[in-house]
Amino acid sequence: MAEDLRTQRKGQILAVKDLPTLPPVLDQVSRLVEDPDSSTDQIAKVIGMDQVLSAKILKMVNSPIYGFPGRISSIQHALVLLGFNVIRGVIISTSVFDVMNTSMAGLWEHSIGAATAARTIAERAGFKEPEEFAVAGLLHDLGKVVAAVQMQGLREELGALVDREDLTYFEAERRVLGFSHDMIGSWLAGHWNLPVNIKDALSHHHKPLLARFYPQYASVAHVADFCVRLLEFGDGGDQGVPRLDKGALKLLGIDGRGLLACVQELDNRLVDVAGFTFGGTA
Repeated sequence: MAEDLRTQRKGQILAVKDLPTLPPVLDQVSRLVEDPDSSTDQIAKVIGMDQVLSAKILKMVNSPIYGFPGRISSIQHALVLLGFNVIRGVIISTSVFDVMNTSMAGLWEHSIGAATAARTIAERAGFKEPEEFAVAGLLHDLGKVVAAVQMQGLREELGALVDREDLTYFEAERRVLGFSHDMIGSWLAGHWNLPVNIKDALSHHHKPLLARFYPQYASVAHVADFCVRLLEFGDGGDQGVPRLDKGALKLLGIDGRGLLACVQELDNRLVDVAGFTFGGTA
């Protein structure tokens, strides 16, 4: 019976007709990216056809999250500086988080905080493209958003259980649904054909060393979630700080002193992020 309920709830969450839709432009752009004869200018023009989306992308990429505040003047410029994977992550986040209702207050802030933390950690670990790791942080809790949108009242039910029994949000999800938001993230990544590095971050940010292909992305998302909760930025669903997987720190080559430096730097960066509003996503 528990398995039947789990299957039913999985079906509710993945009901295609109700899932937040990604902009049609994303499919067109993905095809262009796979075409070796296409240019950055062509890709930028396709994105530019959606003026509302373009404005959101430019606002987001000029935020303190990505390290180019106020310096990116066009979609083409954004593509050259940040790459398509980052822009795709921004498009997905602005599209999905737009459907949030007031009961999800705080999760957007938690997500942009995690994105900022992920970039900070990736820089500390010496990765060459910290902006891609920022996308992993930005999207890591996508499953929470979609579950709450697909199942009205779920957020309130989980919140009540968290408060009543002193559980983590993760534990409450497993109790109520039979699975948690990391599993939902994995399903969504497959449904939306997201890159494998982002899928690993969504699927394994609670158990990063189990990531099959990109444990470094899962580990950065894991440590980022820990840091942003430690600093109490936004609301991830409960007020606890998750247990930190020391294996993730080891994989990233960060010791205790390095982690403390990350937290201190992140604390300063979040001051800038807190003052940045993202228009249509709140």
